[in-house]
Amino acid sequence: MPTPLILSIAAQREGVPFGAIVEAIFLELSFEMLREAGIRLPKVIGPAISIVGALILGEAAVRAGLVSSAMVIVVAATAIASFASPVYSMAISVHLLRFPLLLLAGSLGLFGVIMGLSAMLIHMLSLRSFGVPYLEPVSPLIFSEWKDALVRAPLWMMNTRPRSTVKQEYIREDPKQMPRPPKKRPKGSRQRG
Repeated sequence: MPTPLILSIAAQREGVPFGAIVEAIFLELSFEMLREAGIRLPKVIGPAISIVGALILGEAAVRAGLVSSAMVIVVAATAIASFASPVYSMAISVHLLRFPLLLLAGSLGLFGVIMGLSAMLIHMLSLRSFGVPYLEPVSPLIFSEWKDALVRAPLWMMNTRPRSTVKQEYIREDPKQMPRPPKKRPKGSRQRG
């Protein structure tokens, strides 16, 4: 990090009475309360109230010397990034996991973050949904089923069903359905039209 940036952040933190972890938890809880209030208000004014409330709350907290402006920027960026999740139910679990990871990071540093992420990965590896491993085909490593795990293969290449979900009819399609160039016609034949 550049020295002027470090000096600027240190100067901002100088007047703040709390540690960084207390600041982050305070701001995260404030943003969660504003988000919940915005959901429960009528649709016409809910988003406007939550945005105005976040601006006023952040500005007032910085002016009062309770939090540093750098921490407000970081928490606001994470709040905005949380809206990028396309699945709402997954976004809720990420909101809930943010607090334990924040506590682990504040108490144990980078080791705590790695430990928390490892615990989440181990938990996901132990889950099963309808008898199928949650991280299949990555967790029981089955290379033949990676046709649509990272990059989707053409439909004609995916002619078999996953082994973990199928008891019968392993073949999905006839292998003759692969697209091929048209056959050459003899010179004397006419085209129907």
